Formats: sequence, structure tokens, C-alpha cells
Amino acid sequence: MSAFELAIHAAAGREYVPYLRRHLRRAREMIKSPLAKMSLVLVGDAPMSRLHERHMKLSGPTDVLTFPLETDSRGRATAGEVYVCVPEARRQARRHGTDVAPELLLYAVHGMLHLSGMDDRTEKDFRRMHRKEDKILARLGVGPVFAPRATCSRGKSGREGAGR
Repeated sequence: MSAFELAIHAAAGREYVPYLRRHLRRAREMIKSPLAKMSLVLVGDAPMSRLHERHMKLSGPTDVLTFPLETDSRGRATAGEVYVCVPEARRQARRHGTDVAPELLLYAVHGMLHLSGMDDRTEKDFRRMHRKEDKILARLGVGPVFAPRATCSRGKSGREGAGR
């Protein structure tokens, strides 16, 4: 695999940058993709709400939004931006009894998978994508975050805001 360039900009959640940088570099090695550059932007509710309204025509914040910036001749993203809402990660972590750092990592991996061509618009693709997320997180030693327990019913209702 070629080199992967990762930039992290933190308007919110600066304390999570080293954790995210370490795990995202390793996560990228587990994904087959031409993605060579990714910018992760950690933001608060207000900037995420503006982006969500502008690009998805939905009000309020969401967990993650992904924007391909450059593509190869086959239309696959080679560079992109992933915006992650830190307050939303805090709310979801509290709601599901997880830590904020793995929740943020889940969102960042979700964005990375979108940039790598995965989608979650159909129920089948949704399940496939979230299984892939948890597989990556487990291999990183973080453990599954999206569905941490077999009895957990996070399903779509727990992640309705999963943006693209």
C-alpha cells in the first residue's frame, strides 16, 4: 500500500487527536482503497449543524459527514474530508455506556469507509458497513463500538444521523 497522509484539525476535542491519529493510521492499513489523503475535522454542534443543513438539507447536528475531494480515473476517492461532531460523540457515548474516544474513532472509521466506497443507504449495506467497522475496531484492540454486545439494540435508531 502507498503512503497515507492524515491531517487532523480539532476545533473541538483536541485531547482525542493523538488517539485518533494512532488508530486511524492502523485502520487505513485494513481497508482496500486508493485513499491516500484524509483530513479529519473535529467540530462542535454549530458547525456540524451548518454543514448538515447545507449538504444534506437536514437541521441539527449529525455524527459524521464525509466529502470526497479528489478521485482517480475510476471515480474512487483518493482524498477526502471527514467531519466528526465531538458533542454528538459525547452524547452517544453517554447514551450507550461507551467512552468518547472509541465513539469518535467509530465515526472517523465510518467516514474512511465511505471514502473507500462503502455505503449504508440500504439495510443490507448498513449491516455490512457496520460489521466492517466493528471488525476494524476489534482488530485495533478497541473492541466493537457500534454493536458492543450481542444484546445491544443500537441498530439504525442509534445511528440515524450517520451522514455521508
